[in-house]
Amino acid sequence: MSALRTTWSVTDYRRALRFAADAHGRTGVCIQDSSLPYVVHVVEVAAEVIASLAVEPVADPTLAVVCALLHDTLEDTDVTDDALRDAFGDAVARGVRALSKDASLAKSQQMSDSLDRILACPPEIARVKLADRIVNLSPPPSAWSTDKIRAYQSQARDIAARLRDASPLLYARLSEKIEAYEPFCER
Repeated sequence: MSALRTTWSVTDYRRALRFAADAHGRTGVCIQDSSLPYVVHVVEVAAEVIASLAVEPVADPTLAVVCALLHDTLEDTDVTDDALRDAFGDAVARGVRALSKDASLAKSQQMSDSLDRILACPPEIARVKLADRIVNLSPPPSAWSTDKIRAYQSQARDIAARLRDASPLLYARLSEKIEAYEPFCER
């Protein structure tokens, strides 16, 4: 087994950030209920991952950080699996693919399938999913119904339960965010 490390490549971070900014920028999508460009979301996810690396080293910190920045490119942009693999290699493409829902499945099966694929990857990928849900458990979009908000919180509980071993720190942060989300479930 390789040594655990906390340091990651700034060069790869910058390259992945530019790739993600370009891909998401072409969509013109902003964070819901905001004028902020969508790339802000992936930077926030990367920040959560980077903070976890400071106290919980992993075998490949750069994989975790790069996948955090690219985690929505396959699902939300025109970037192809081949383009991602060509630019960042097999490990990153596999990680981002695991983090992406399979649209060919029924919506009710998509998250479970993604979590199964995440668990088949190195634990760095599970950290990205935990960090993504931490960031996403902010005030829900105004258009969401109470039922959708409750379902999102329930799904967050499933994510936390299945991925908890990847990072005790991110698991604890996600657990706190799940509880803090409770008032939104009662509106």
